Amino acid sequence: MFAKQLRYLRQSRELSQVQLAEKLGFSKQSVSNWENDNIMPSVDVLEKLADFFKVSTDYLLGRETPETGTVQTLDLTGLTPRQAEHLRLLADDLRAANK
Repeated sequence: MFAKQLRYLRQSRELSQVQLAEKLGFSKQSVSNWENDNIMPSVDVLEKLADFFKVSTDYLLGRETPETGTVQTLDLTGLTPRQAEHLRLLADDLRAANK
């Protein structure tokens, strides 16, 4: 589960394995090994990844899923203000449809 979560988080921020490795001071090979489920990172590295992606270590390990009704955030970095507003309106419409 960790490999899948890490790959999802990295790709959702449009980072390559090399870019993620550089930002956190790891080797590209380490990131590749984690994402291919070859090895697990140490607890210290797991905490560093959780801090970087602003998620819990339980989320990274697949032990936690967002509960219904909890506040969730969405990283809109790289979107134009118009695109961000479009997503906000879409979320409002989806919430209204669930009522």
